[in-house]
Amino acid sequence: MARRAALLVGAALLGVYFALAAFTQAPLSPAKIRYGDQAESALSPYFSQDWLLFAPEPLADDRGILARVSCSDGTRTPFYDVTNPYIERTQNDRFFPSRMSRLVSGGLQAMENSDPFLNRLRRQEAERDKPVLPPLPFEERSRESAVRFLARYSLTQMPGVCEGHPEKVQVRLYVHEFRPWSKRNDPKAEEPVHVEDLAWLTAGELR
Repeated sequence: MARRAALLVGAALLGVYFALAAFTQAPLSPAKIRYGDQAESALSPYFSQDWLLFAPEPLADDRGILARVSCSDGTRTPFYDVTNPYIERTQNDRFFPSRMSRLVSGGLQAMENSDPFLNRLRRQEAERDKPVLPPLPFEERSRESAVRFLARYSLTQMPGVCEGHPEKVQVRLYVHEFRPWSKRNDPKAEEPVHVEDLAWLTAGELR
């Protein structure tokens, strides 16, 4: 009898765990907005989940990088689109697509790499109009490393510029926000583009 009761209690706890885990990974909904933090706190810190693969959300923006270089004679090249050529190549080859486009998206994600708890804390501080926690040292190091990677990768995509001897490289980040689904048929709906020019980096120090 005691064994049966223990099995029932264990099955109930396991069911509650799977229900909470599924709820935290479900797409965004009014219920998740209201109860998501409570469910996350119930699973944290040992049982929290991050299976975004099984709960994808529609893309809200298109982001990528452009890059330009400065030559030894002081001339600067126009910005080169580093992101889209490999995306187009991937779209044109459905059976054996290139994964090179993931290098850019991975670098952009690394720039925003942070602990989920810190992200939640900053959101709560911003919502309450409180001073937001500044980037911590490990976040700054992660961003710096990602910036250098994107700059180095950009140079590999422009091998012939400056006769093969560029002096400096600058990366431009862009985020093109899509119009909301509710305004998909509204010709006046705005799709803003946000741009951030990163600092010039010496090419020789990136190799």
